[in-house]
Amino acid sequence: MSYNYPTPHQWERGPKIVAVGGGTGLSTMLRGLKKYTKNLTAIVTVADNGGGSGALRNDLGMPPPGDIRHCMEALANTEPIMEQLLTYRFAEGTLAGQSFGNLILAALNGIAGSFEEAVTQMSHVLAITGRVVPVTSADVQLEAVFENGARVVGESQIAAFKREQDCRIHHVNLIPRSPKAAPAALEAIGEADLILLGPGSLYTSVIPNLLVEGVARAIAQADAPKLYICNIMTQDGETEGYTAADHLEALLAHGGPGLVDLCLANTAPVRPGLLEKYREEDAVPLLVDQGRVAGLGVELVERPVASEKGNYARHDPDRLAQAVLEIYRGRAVRIFHGARQYILEE
Repeated sequence: MSYNYPTPHQWERGPKIVAVGGGTGLSTMLRGLKKYTKNLTAIVTVADNGGGSGALRNDLGMPPPGDIRHCMEALANTEPIMEQLLTYRFAEGTLAGQSFGNLILAALNGIAGSFEEAVTQMSHVLAITGRVVPVTSADVQLEAVFENGARVVGESQIAAFKREQDCRIHHVNLIPRSPKAAPAALEAIGEADLILLGPGSLYTSVIPNLLVEGVARAIAQADAPKLYICNIMTQDGETEGYTAADHLEALLAHGGPGLVDLCLANTAPVRPGLLEKYREEDAVPLLVDQGRVAGLGVELVERPVASEKGNYARHDPDRLAQAVLEIYRGRAVRIFHGARQYILEE
């Protein structure tokens, strides 16, 4: 699996790819995809309430900027010193733990008429490839409801609360329910050539986007193929014991039928040293249960997309981008008697 980088003309006319999610997984994928197409839209959750983002949210009443900033950093075309500034975190004082990139976005939010406009202006400052769109401008909180009936409000509280309950998450809600989607998000979904869900935390990065009014419906009704990208590992405090099919079932339970056509799973081994590290956190490589995935009506594609470097089990940006493009190029959407069919191109 190897592709040459496109010519400038090919890059300009590349496929319209919409990636839905949040967190590190989404930004990692964007770093790879931006080399192959200019036409990227990241639709990003705004349910975070922890860390520096949560502090700005509480102090200024603005949506949390963290996941948005990560995506803009990934898509930015700036000098190295600007990259260092964006990721710099203050080590002491009242700003301890706060990211300089978050502060820039907070300042732009104060200048602009809306958070969406602040994101647009920062995108111009950083000369990003594509667009980053907050899924909603509403002030939302994430609530998790567990199989034993217990519930907790606050994205940053879910993992610890789950460990205390020692049972699975049954579902998550947004408070308030069904907030209005950003028009740009729905527009991008409708125009997409390919829609990506994940990679990222299942209940706290990917699913919250589906709970915004109209988003899941727009994805299901879109003509573009919908690809779910599995995580490399299960996640402590969120998806312990989950298989690939468990992830898909949770997505479909929250988003409804027609949400996913294909599922991309990793086949590259995770280094032994990393396995031991994750085992201490009760996390293991994701089991791909092929039969159950097929039973959900989802086509499974398996590729070696894990990174061979670093201290975490994450996707390799280039490997993942090439796998996504291979899937896209290998399928053409055909509408025949009202049925959507994916035809393998020879």
